[in-house]
Formats: sequence, C-alpha cells, structure tokens
Amino acid sequence: MAKQQMLRFVKVGKEMPEKRPPNLRSEDFNEIYAEYAEEKAADQAGRCSQCGVPYCQSHCPLHNNIPDWLMMTATGRLEEAYELSQATNTFPEICGRICPQDRLCEGNCVIEQAGHGTVTIGSVEKYITDTAWEKGWVKPIAPASERGESVAVIGAGPGGLAAADMLRRAGIQVTVYDRYDRAGGLMTYGIPGFKLEKPVVMRRIEQLEQGGVEFVLNCTVGEDITFDAIRGKHDAVLIATGVYKSRDLTAPNANAAGVVKALDFLTASNRKSFGDDVPEFDNGDLDARGKRVVVIGGGDTAMDCVRTAVRQGATSVRCLYRRDRENMPGSRRETQNAEEEGVEFVWLSAPSGFVTDDAGNLSGVRVQKMRLGQPDATGRRAPEVIEGADYTEESDLAIMALGFEPEDLPSLWGVPELTVTRWGTIKAKFNTHETDLPGVWAVGDIVRGASLVVWAIRDGREAAESILSYLSAPARVAAE
Repeated sequence: MAKQQMLRFVKVGKEMPEKRPPNLRSEDFNEIYAEYAEEKAADQAGRCSQCGVPYCQSHCPLHNNIPDWLMMTATGRLEEAYELSQATNTFPEICGRICPQDRLCEGNCVIEQAGHGTVTIGSVEKYITDTAWEKGWVKPIAPASERGESVAVIGAGPGGLAAADMLRRAGIQVTVYDRYDRAGGLMTYGIPGFKLEKPVVMRRIEQLEQGGVEFVLNCTVGEDITFDAIRGKHDAVLIATGVYKSRDLTAPNANAAGVVKALDFLTASNRKSFGDDVPEFDNGDLDARGKRVVVIGGGDTAMDCVRTAVRQGATSVRCLYRRDRENMPGSRRETQNAEEEGVEFVWLSAPSGFVTDDAGNLSGVRVQKMRLGQPDATGRRAPEVIEGADYTEESDLAIMALGFEPEDLPSLWGVPELTVTRWGTIKAKFNTHETDLPGVWAVGDIVRGASLVVWAIRDGREAAESILSYLSAPARVAAE
C-alpha cells in the first residue's frame, strides 16, 4: 500500500504551498507561504522516490529520516511522521521555515537531479509539525524522574535551547542565561517575521519554561554575573552565545549618520513587531520608510534586510554584492522572493566609501565595479576592482550586512584559560563539543563562526548527549 502511494514524481509535479502575491505580502511581516492542505501535503510527500541512498538525509546536518516521514505523510500516518521528525530535530517547524533547503536536503534530492523537480521537503516538514501543534500531539516536557545535577546554558539561541530541551527531558535541572529580554537569539530578534513568525518561536520557549527550564534574561555574563560564578553554581556549563559582533567596513565616512549595522536594523524591526518601545526606530534612524536604501552584502542576512526595508516603505532598495548571482552565498529562493518584491540587485559591485551632505548625513555610497578573477583559497573566483569605473549610488540609509565575528569571550569573561582559535571562536572537540576547561562545552556559531540554525541545533543535541555522559560517568557518580 505504501509503495503505491509513493514514487508519484512521474505523474505529480513539484508544487510549493501557495505564495502570497508580492504586492500584498510586502505590506506586512506575515509569512509569505500558505499552509498545505492535507491532500496536497500527501501528494507532494508521495513524490519521494524512496531511493536506496537518501542524499536528502545525508546532506541534512541533523540527518533527519526524511524518506520515512515523507512516506508516513503520503499514507496518512501524520502523527507518526511528527514523532519521527521530532526524534532527530528539536525544532522541525522552525527548520522547515528557515533552512536553506535549496542548498541542503532539496538541493540533493535524487529526483531533482533527474530533472523532475525536488520533493518540497521543507514545506512538508513545516506542515507536519504545525499540524502536530494544532492537534495537540506536541507533548509537554515531562521527565520520567528528576536528577539533582544542574547545567547552565549561556545563550538562548537554537543551539542552547536544543541542548536545554534534551537535558531537561533527561531530568537535569537547566538554567539558561541570556543577554536579551526574550529567549530565542537570532530566531527572535534577527530573522524577520515574514520568514519565521514570532509566535512559532515563543511557543517553543513556553514549552521549555513549562517543562521546568529556568530562564535568566537581561543577564550579560561578565557584567551581571561572572563566568566563574556560573561554573560554581552548576555541575556543567554550555556556552552557546552565538556571534553578534558585526564586521566593520574600513572606508571613508563609514561612521556617518545613516550607515547602520544589519543586526541593529533587524532587531529594531523585530522589537517593533512585539510592540516594544524602540527609540532608534521611532526617531527614524533604523526605519527605512521613505528612504533610498542600499544593503551591502550577499548572504541571508542581507536578504532579510532588503525584504524588511521593502516592508517598512523604502522608496527604493538596492543590494550591492561584489560577486555575481551564481557566486552569491545567500539562498536562491530568498533572492527570488526579494526580486519579486521590488529589490534591485547590483552585481559585481562593492562600496569604497560613503558620501555625506553638509550636515554629515549619508547622501550616497561610492561604488566600485568589480570583475571575477582567478579562484581564491575557497575555490570561488576572487573579485577584482575595475579601475576607473567608480560611481555614486544615491542613498539615505546604508545597511552593512557583511557578516559577524565572535566577541573576545576570554577577555570579556575574565577567563584567559578558555582557548580560542585563530579566528576567535571557542576551541571545542568535534563530536563531544568539550572545551579545554573541565566541565565546559561550547556549540553553535561561537565555535563554527556564523552558520545555520540547523547546525546549531545539531551541535546542541550532540553536546547534551556528551554532558549527560559526563554527569553519569561512574567515577563522578561514585565521588558524589
């Protein structure tokens, strides 16, 4: 029966959930895709070829059992599909929304390679867990028994929350420390609502709170509490702070009024969606309304910025990227969505400085035209400046989306023995995520550098398993 409902890709074409028209979706911050209907989700899941070597699974950082939960969806066993999806992924409905499936599972789908169009894995994954929440299949965290050990998690982003979830389910007492007033990290304040509506994140955090995870918010380690104090209060510590230090551009007038950082811009917008008082937005500094906006960068953060600027009512939005479309690091799907919404991409262009008016306010971006030369160390063709091809792009707001770097945690926290790499990221073991400090682990972007939510979730889950092994070690138990 199951086999008859699969392998339908030769008769059923790829069909994404209905996407709202650009002129409507650009007026608000709601998600742009509708939900699948049950029949449509089953049809699309049934396109899976159930191949013997599932490249979708092997290219997923969490190694989700994608073929099996697609089969269960196709055959009407949706609750089982949810249980299987949840077994390997702490937040499947979030990954279904924001993972770059075109670069991971869907991009490696066998039928996609054969020219039939990929299975819409991300949309089905989102549908499964959204339905699970609606039907009440998502159960509260209820440990079979409580344990006396306590673990501190520093950072309430996806890596820290994934670890907190697994540790709490094992009965460990978990305290999460975070510098912001809401948990969720970049899922809450970095990613716009049109990609990830905030109630989706908040209900997961509520689930953790109701399950016994303690959150200590508005708490900056090194200022409000020392790292040593946290180590003294807990049996193990997991560092999951992420990377929030924006890369700077060294160029004339880079500090001019109107030149802002991407994270500041996105955080202000997301705070307004919560109804917060945001003076920097209200006074116009971080509001794109009525402005000519230039976003500098080509990653997913740049895509978030350009699409946010459109929704805020910018008069024009242009994105400068020093390479071409084929070499752009951001999601192809997000680039297409941005273009549909009126964003203009200026390829092979890079800023060389900023122009200001008599009052010192930004009036334009000096742009260098580029060409692609020989491949660099990463194998990508390196951009080269075309001499004499500079021009000025008029702009009232320039948003720098050049990526993020780690903060100097050993200095900020007064822990010089916390070993870091030459890039400033924390040095941790590959599989266990243990640092050089006894009883201290580290996961996510603070180890990897700026990366994907799905990788942080994987790291957090692996670290939780390692911490549980450490807390349950016979020598440790005997000592207690």
